[in-house]
Amino acid sequence: MGIECSSVVAVPRPEVFAWHARPGAFSRLAPPWQPLSPVAESDSLRDGRAVLALPAGLRWVARHDPADYDPPHRFVDVLTTGGLASLPAGTLLRWRHIHEFEAVDEGHTLVVDRVHSPVPAFALRAMFAYRHRQLADDLAAHGRAARHGYAPSTIAVTGATGLVGTALSAFLSTGGHDVVRLVRHTPRSENERQWRPDDPAPDLLDGIDAVIHLAGASIAGRFTDAHKRVLAESRIAPTRALAELAARAGVRTFLSASAIGYYGYDRGDEVLDENASRGDGFLAGLVEDWEAATTPAAESGVRVVRVRTGIVQSPRGGTLKLLRPLFTAGLGGRVGDGEQWLSWIGIDDLIDVYHRALWDAELSGAVNAVAPEPVRNAEYTRVLAGVLNRPALVPVPNFGPELLLGSEGARELAQASQRVAPARLARRGHVFRRPDLDETLRHLLGRSR
Repeated sequence: MGIECSSVVAVPRPEVFAWHARPGAFSRLAPPWQPLSPVAESDSLRDGRAVLALPAGLRWVARHDPADYDPPHRFVDVLTTGGLASLPAGTLLRWRHIHEFEAVDEGHTLVVDRVHSPVPAFALRAMFAYRHRQLADDLAAHGRAARHGYAPSTIAVTGATGLVGTALSAFLSTGGHDVVRLVRHTPRSENERQWRPDDPAPDLLDGIDAVIHLAGASIAGRFTDAHKRVLAESRIAPTRALAELAARAGVRTFLSASAIGYYGYDRGDEVLDENASRGDGFLAGLVEDWEAATTPAAESGVRVVRVRTGIVQSPRGGTLKLLRPLFTAGLGGRVGDGEQWLSWIGIDDLIDVYHRALWDAELSGAVNAVAPEPVRNAEYTRVLAGVLNRPALVPVPNFGPELLLGSEGARELAQASQRVAPARLARRGHVFRRPDLDETLRHLLGRSR
């Protein structure tokens, strides 16, 4: 029983092994559709331990076996116990995972995963196919940056524990960058610094090459005056204070999260590139003020990129996390008439956009972070249902979102229609990992053909 999977990556063996040894590798390889999440990464492939959270408060503890540690050829982890929560898995299941790396030639490596376990191969195949795709794609992205002269840097990240921040921090650290998390609590490790959003410490950005500013309250919710106030207060003043500090600290690059809400809630079939005018609605005004708050950094000569993000696709958060159980139960359907445009982007392609904004010195100003193939809501519904092999026969009437979000919130979120194009990325020759919605959802949900 168990499984053996292999693939060849166009990277020298020492670099592939080093990628696995860096912080973030565990997170980057964890399939997002599974009901588990990394809790603690191993600090050593020789003899460290990694911990995964399982449902019902249980834990999966993997211990690296020092007897089989042979860099850059092999490392091995075995399932063990470490506390009461790990006893069920650690005592009832046998699991030995051998990671091997063979040099095909100077520039290519054969990556082999061998698992000895009573778990049958069919139950593991999707997970290991995902892991091998992730490894190849991440290594290729870091290779492109290196060929353009981007060297390991020290990068400060706000919002590092959110959906995007978690994935981006892991991606950057596996690429050899030092990620400094700007947190509001008392720092718990050497890679954290305490950040007071409205009044950051003068030395907060000392030694920092680039800032990635992702923090901000969730937009989801009824658009009451109180909710709107929280959205604005969590974005505008903190962004301005951080931009002013970046200007004084000599930071080279300042990347700030933004949103395609800038274009308004309904522009019909108009194709919206970065030169399109601001649209109507609360979110359009909020995004305009949010982006304007980065001006102090731009005026001082810092290269500022405002990443206008579409609807992020990940089963770990956002709309896909909400829709997946409904569609899995056969209760999914289009919203209203389904004609509204949905400009989406897969989580890993969004990570690549931020990464490119770090190393591509020609990018500045607003950049649309959306896939090149937007779809209408009815098409999104059809594709998601097809990936999950379920019908989508339960349309959602317009009053449904209004009950949850209010009329204004429903109009600007659930019923919004924005046909956005990644024009600046296209002019820079940017290549998306998965520009097709079906392929993206299959990768993220473990349903690849």
